[in-house]
Amino acid sequence: MTLDDLETRIATRAAASPDESYTAKLIARGMEKCAQKVGEEATEAVIAAVTGNRPELVKESADLLYHLLVVLRAAEIPLAEVMAELDARTAQSGLAEKASRTEQT
Repeated sequence: MTLDDLETRIATRAAASPDESYTAKLIARGMEKCAQKVGEEATEAVIAAVTGNRPELVKESADLLYHLLVVLRAAEIPLAEVMAELDARTAQSGLAEKASRTEQT
């Protein structure tokens, strides 16, 4: 499965009834709940990484990617927009990009 495949699946499930789809139910509960789930999954992924629990890190990473794409769906931001941002950043090194953000603040 690719992230594009996952985005498509989330779009399909978001259009379903909240009684039939966890994705639709989550989006119906609002951005705050969707964002909360991203935070929970990110924390769980960090814990798995720090403790060296590879199987849990794989599972929590999947949960994190799913919930992040749900947030993007709820915010009406297509994955392609995020990928374009990443692509634009490859024009310079990560260190140079980070330094430019620090200089702007």
